[in-house]
Amino acid sequence: MWSHLQRGSSPVDWCESNYSISPMIAEFVNTVSNILFFLFPPVLIHLFQEYAKFVNPAINLLWIMLMVVGLSSAYFHATLSLVGQLLDEIAILWVFIATFAMFLPRRYFPKFLGGNRKMLALYACVFSFVSTGFLLMYPFANAFALMALVVPSLMFMYKELLRVKCARVYRLGLRSMAVCFLALFCWIIDRLFCDAWLSIDFPYMHGVWHILSFIATYTAFVVFAYFNVSEENPDQKPVLKYWPSNDFELGIPYISVKRPCKKDEDLAI
Repeated sequence: MWSHLQRGSSPVDWCESNYSISPMIAEFVNTVSNILFFLFPPVLIHLFQEYAKFVNPAINLLWIMLMVVGLSSAYFHATLSLVGQLLDEIAILWVFIATFAMFLPRRYFPKFLGGNRKMLALYACVFSFVSTGFLLMYPFANAFALMALVVPSLMFMYKELLRVKCARVYRLGLRSMAVCFLALFCWIIDRLFCDAWLSIDFPYMHGVWHILSFIATYTAFVVFAYFNVSEENPDQKPVLKYWPSNDFELGIPYISVKRPCKKDEDLAI
């Protein structure tokens, strides 16, 4: 176990030269490029206060899990240890599964669940533990398993976008998908064409992947959150907004919902 904690114990080594900038950090740019995973989630927790209060407080779990992904990735790239690699990849896997459990529309639920999202979450947790054990035993399969989850996720988002009536949400969904494809492109060319990037002294495409993948992920969460409240709580009238200016669609997107008023509560009683 201790050997897996040692620096350089991971079989994965990205294009960026090791310890070229800092003697303490193996891949400096790949480490600090995770900064968005720490800066954005607290802002998103604040912006999603209404959603967390009136729709689903578990949305904050996703923002916290993104911070865990950033922390795990930074640790991995700073040390290139096998433990860091596994923490990074397993954290991403759990984000995928948590998103699936939280946002999968009930019309896609297996019949034996009877539309029960709590049961779906329970099965998702069981699957998480089983898949985590498998990936710990076969770490070489992690990257391929994670990439295999990206394609069906994009296909599912596009399918849901075809149902949406709000042009603003549709545009955000398309931008999220485009950024995701660009992020995947950066990941691939960093692996396959490292010598070319080294020849021009820019071996940092994996760092670009970190930035783009975060943008694609959190915007996808916003789109799925809109889908979820539209499907399950349509009376809440979800609205896609942007911070700091609602007219600037390249700002930070979030979902605002109608607050339940006293009259609504009286009628419900």
